[in-house]
Parts: sequence; structure tokens; C-alpha cells
Amino acid sequence: MSIHATITQYARMLSNLDAWLQAAIAHAEAKKFAPEIFTQARLAPDQYALVQQVQSACDAAKYAAAYLAGQTAPSHPDTEKTIAELRARIAKARAYVEGFKESDFAGGGERRVAPAWMQGRSVGGDAYLTRIATPNFYFHVSMAYAILRHNGVALGKADFIGVKGWDEIGDW
Repeated sequence: MSIHATITQYARMLSNLDAWLQAAIAHAEAKKFAPEIFTQARLAPDQYALVQQVQSACDAAKYAAAYLAGQTAPSHPDTEKTIAELRARIAKARAYVEGFKESDFAGGGERRVAPAWMQGRSVGGDAYLTRIATPNFYFHVSMAYAILRHNGVALGKADFIGVKGWDEIGDW
């Protein structure tokens, strides 16, 4: 799978994440509680809360795209407190990654990637995408899904994948 195809899939999953938050709002309204209760929900005491899972998923997508295109990702401080603010962050991250063209990633597989957390070390672009960026992105997206599902939001596999019927998949 090409870098561009992977980044395009990240954008699709960010759209799905936004739809899950919309479902969370509807669930909270139906049960008559504030949707913001979800923002601090977590699966385990030592795990990130929903707000941090969403922030991390957005960051994983934007940094992967930026690093592999040889660019600097925009800064998005972690200040979100509400579902509406999380949805706005998702929209910014999705718009950013959707702005890349396939040609932006020319040479990205061979490009050395050196995120600050690697403390001066680097890794090749292909290894970064397949061994770090993609698992990290899907970990945080999956945890956000699991937190919402665990807290009663009616989500299923089709919601995670982002299709309600096979006709949406297109040409096989």
C-alpha cells in the first residue's frame, strides 16, 4: 500500500471517529446526561481518557503525513475539553491530511524520520509508517471506539470500518 493510500485511510478513519462522537452525543441526549462526561472516560485507570485518545489519533495522522512528505505538521495544543472541541480538532487534522497529493510523498519511503520523542535517532519512512505510525494511529482510534462502546454508545463493526452496507465499498 502506498504512503498516500495509507494517509487517505487515516482521513477516512478520522471521519469515522467524528461519526462515533456524534453517536455519543445522541446517546447522551437520549439518556439525559451531558456528553462531556465521555471526555474523561477511560478503559483503565492508567490509560488515556477519551480526550487524549482523540488528540493522539489526530496527532498520529498529521505527523505521519508531514514527516513522510518532508514537512512540518501544524501545532494543535491539547486544550480540548468538550466533544465539540474534539470534533473541531478532528476536522482540522482530517483537512490537513486530505490536503496531501500522492506526489507529496515522493521519496517518503526512503526519507529519514526523526520525531522529537526519538531523541536524535531516526528511522526510514517505510519502517516509520508500517511499524510506528500506523499501529499508533489505529491503537488510539481503537481505544476511542472501545471507550465509547464500553460506555453504552451503540457502535458496531460497520461503524468502525465506516460502511453501513457493502454497496459503499465500491469496486472489488
